[in-house]
Amino acid sequence: MQQAHQFQDGDLVSKDEFYEHVIRGLSKKNKTLHPKYFYDKKGSEYFDQICQLDEYYPYKTELALLPKVARSVAEILTEDYALIEFGAGSLLKVEPLLEHVRGIEQFIPIDISGEHLRDACSQLSARFPALHVHPVEGDFTQQVAVPCAEDLQRIGFFPGSTIGNFSPSEAQNFLQQARATLGPNSYLLIGVDTKKSPACLHRAYNDAQGVTAAFNLNILHRVNQHFDANIDVAKFEHYAFYNATKGCVEMHLVCLHSHEVVLDEVSINFTAGETIHTESSYKYTPQEFGTLAESSGWHVHSHWLADHNMFSVFLLQNAETFV
Repeated sequence: MQQAHQFQDGDLVSKDEFYEHVIRGLSKKNKTLHPKYFYDKKGSEYFDQICQLDEYYPYKTELALLPKVARSVAEILTEDYALIEFGAGSLLKVEPLLEHVRGIEQFIPIDISGEHLRDACSQLSARFPALHVHPVEGDFTQQVAVPCAEDLQRIGFFPGSTIGNFSPSEAQNFLQQARATLGPNSYLLIGVDTKKSPACLHRAYNDAQGVTAAFNLNILHRVNQHFDANIDVAKFEHYAFYNATKGCVEMHLVCLHSHEVVLDEVSINFTAGETIHTESSYKYTPQEFGTLAESSGWHVHSHWLADHNMFSVFLLQNAETFV
């Protein structure tokens, strides 16, 4: 066995993406882990539990708003469509669209957690037996081959304020990439969380039952399993706060005691008080997000707000349609 060594950029050869992202992220001065790695089977289960918490307003608020949105969308979109959901998860939010928009003939959910996605697709197919469901296991933040019927227009669906997990520049890049994937005459229905009371935001990401903390810490369990590593998860603590200057909630794992971790042959040192930044969740006013969408080549066709401006949903139309 080789002795553990400090990582140097350029050391990584023929390793999988997860390995590379973890080593690079934990070797930075300000350590990071990418939030897409939350979603193994256990992480997806934790997130489903988070969505049922009283404190976590985005899920329930958006879910209550979506039937109204779906009825409006059904009046706007009257052709035959393929619906592509980015980061599909448990597929509960798509049901109002499938119930009301009669022209949806094909549904293509994309998610990084394949087992969780397949289970959800089985349940959805039982509820909508006439719908052609084609799940795609993949990272929707990268280009994914989408098996759409060529004669169908495309509607993208990106609920849950996941767009907020990207920095504004990353969000712009995603919107541009989604526009290229969906093509001319396409639409994108997207959920966007709004700016609101810091106290409300703090409660949403620091629930009393500690489910969000378990969800955050689970990413370390996943690293342990992948690397056969020795991270002592008990030496880390969940920490989330609203950064008003950036307009986002930041989620971190705080190291409680200085120690060394070995990932394969790579040594990672942690000092007490050091954090691993695992997620940011940006919040937008409707005007801010409209500007972002327009700068990414989309036209804001319609916009819906939940009561007390707690959440927003946008229907974007590919601006190429207007050229």
